[in-house]
Order: sequence, then C-alpha cells, then structure tokens
Amino acid sequence: MDRRIYGVSGHRIFLSLLFLVSVFPQALTLSPSPTAQINSNSILVALLDSHYTELAELVEKAMLLQKLEDTVATHNITIFAPTNEALDRNLDPDFKRFLLEPANLHSLQTLLLSHITPAQIGSKTLTRHVTSLSDHNLKLSENLTTVDEAKVTHPDVVTRPDGVIHGIDRLLLPRSVEDDFNRRRSLRSITAVKPEPSPEIDPRTHRLKKPPPPVKPGSSPELPIYDAMAPGPALAPAPAPGPGGPHHHFNGERQVEDFIHTLLHYGGYNEMADILVNLTSLAVEMGRLVSEGYVLTVLAPNDEAMAKLTTEQLSEPGAPEQIMYYHIIPEYQTEESMYNAVRRFGKVRYDTLRLPHKVVAQEADGSVKFGHGDGSAYLFDPDIYTDGRISVQGIDGVLFPTVEVEGAERVRPVTRTGQNGAKVVVKHRRGKLLETACWMLGTFGQHSRFASCQ
Repeated sequence: MDRRIYGVSGHRIFLSLLFLVSVFPQALTLSPSPTAQINSNSILVALLDSHYTELAELVEKAMLLQKLEDTVATHNITIFAPTNEALDRNLDPDFKRFLLEPANLHSLQTLLLSHITPAQIGSKTLTRHVTSLSDHNLKLSENLTTVDEAKVTHPDVVTRPDGVIHGIDRLLLPRSVEDDFNRRRSLRSITAVKPEPSPEIDPRTHRLKKPPPPVKPGSSPELPIYDAMAPGPALAPAPAPGPGGPHHHFNGERQVEDFIHTLLHYGGYNEMADILVNLTSLAVEMGRLVSEGYVLTVLAPNDEAMAKLTTEQLSEPGAPEQIMYYHIIPEYQTEESMYNAVRRFGKVRYDTLRLPHKVVAQEADGSVKFGHGDGSAYLFDPDIYTDGRISVQGIDGVLFPTVEVEGAERVRPVTRTGQNGAKVVVKHRRGKLLETACWMLGTFGQHSRFASCQ
C-alpha cells in the first residue's frame, strides 16, 4: 500500500520530482535572487552628482547606499530632496550635531528614508498618500505642490528610468526622530547639572554670600583668553569661568585630538603634529581652552617650512611653545572670512596667544599673506579642519613676531629679550627730544650746557 501525502501517492511525487530535475536542473540550486546592476543612468548616480550635495553626503554618512541599491533593483523610487540651504542654514545646529553623532545613526537613517518612497511619483500624479521606506506616511497635495508641510520648489528636477527627484524647501521630520532628539537633549541637560552646595556665609558680614549670576551654556567666556591660559612667562594664572568648564558643554580634548589626527591623515603636517603632541603641553592647553568655551584658529606650517627651522631657533628653553603660540589666533577664522577681511581693509592684525605680538595678514596673489618680507607665509591649504570651535589653516612658512622701528623702512625681527628694537627706538626718541629742547632754549635767547646743542 503506497503512502499518501494529502491524497497523493508517494510514487507519483517521486516521478514528478525526477521530471523537474531532468528538465530544470537549476531548480535545486539555492541562490539569492539576482540584483540589477546600477548603471550610470541610475537615479542614485544622479543624486550623488546633483546640486543636492548636502543630502548626498548625509546618505553616504548614514551608510544607506547599499540599501538604496537593493531597493532600486526591485522598485522605482522617488526622492524628495531638501535643498542645501534647508540642510545647512535653516537646520538647528544642535539637531544637525545630533544627527551626525555615531550613536544616533539609526535616527539619521530613519530621517533620510522618510524622504524616499518605493514608487515613482511624478508631478502630475493623482496619489494623495504614500508610504516612505521608513514606514512614514506622506501626504501629497494636488499637482504635487507640497509634501506634508514641505513645499516642492523643483518638481521633476531629475528624472531617470528608475526614479525621480523632487526638490523641497525643508526636511520631512518623522515624529520618532524628533522624540529621540528631545529625549537625548533632556538627558544631556540633566546630567550636566551639578547639585547645588549649601549656602556660604561671609565671615565679615555674617550674611549669605550672593552666588554669581548663571552662565548661559554656549555663551562667550567672561574673561579674556590670556587670563584663562596656564601659568607661564608673562601669563596670568587665573582660570576663566567659561561656559564649558565644570558642565562639559564642549569636549575640548576630543576636538583637539580630532584636528591633530586630521593633520596626520591630511599629510604634509607631521612636524606640526609632532610638536603639539610630544614637545609641548600646548595640545592639553588648547583642549582646556576649548572646553572653557574659547575658539581658536591655528596657522599650521607645513613640513617643508618646519624643516627650515635651525637648531638655534629650537634650542632655547620654551622656544617651540613660543613659536606655536604665535601661530594661534584666539578667534574663529576660515579662509573665506580672512580673505574677505583683507580684501576689504587691506591689512588686518590678528591677536595671537603670544601676547602682545600680533600677526599681520594682507591680500597677495589672490590669497592671504601673513607677515613681511622673508618671514612671510601664504595661506597654502585652507580649511584643513573646521568644526566651529577650532579652525586649522595650512601655511607655507614659519612666522616670527616683528616690530616696526620708527623712522626705518624695514621691519626687524623681535628677539626673545626685545633689546635690539628697544635700543633703536629709545635712541631715536632721545635725539628728537634733545633737538626740540635746544630749539626752545635758542628761541628764548638762552644757551644750553649740553655739548650736543653747541
């Protein structure tokens, strides 16, 4: 008696399988379904080459290219692309920083996938509701003038056989991403607050001491940057009560570490990075200043310029620190801001951490030139690192402070003691005063006892 499975004899099933194997041998080969190859005419290639560069960079940082390639292989897609202005200028800086943190990768992916639908929707579509790749329901208006609360500024701006791109004027923000951002921000603000201590009593008046006014997070420090620097030659020892110090609103050490790693990976600035890390404590000092809320611009000489430094220039105690201090500006400047300044004002004098010396910048050959004569340097590699707190600008020379001597046409370098320049100035002023005194005595008909007046 044949064994039957759901009313079918086992002998008949065996014959059927034998027939399938003989006719279709590939039927027993277990392989994943083939994916279509992405060619140069794909909508994904068009997105990367389009004017929506900010969105394309976010897609790459969110590691969504592979997922989108798999989606395009089986569906046509529609991308509602926010303009660069919507992602750069109109986006809250805290929210943008939240999206770019590695811990919030899932939120960034959810946000970007909410702008992509697994169906090609043209501007003449009659569809009113569609679901995005993040299961976010999008509401479309008639003739596709709006998507949710965003206005479609450029309908059908890019059309390809496997998809279409529509330009919109703002982000489509899913509720889950917004809730995640608010929750993380609330937790961060709670952990940054320290418990208040017991009130202190002034022993002179026997009254409660008034607490200092609260400092708003992110505000500028109250004291000059020179008062916040570590004790040293000609530097005040008092630390600055900046907005970051005890509450850690800014992680200066991590930002300094990031820009030093950027110098190493960029190439050509290994000597500068080596001095910052090994020969001086300046990296630690810079990290503390940034944590206190200060901003810095570093003029980084390249390796060719550093190789020209002599042993005499580096052998004196504290010489590497003094050289580096002169290359740090206590302002946040980019190539664009410095070039616009020198174009407008001709010459700009920037303060440096080597008080009281300033570095002079001027326009030259379509770039920014620092210093004078043989000791000058050009802005060679602009904007190597810019994170809003630290800006690193590569230059092709090592700068030394100079002083303009009265009555002289050239500029002499300042020594560590500053005696040469001081003697010339004092002598020049003394002769001028003596000449004036002799003239006044002669006017009143009196004779001077000075030999130089004879």
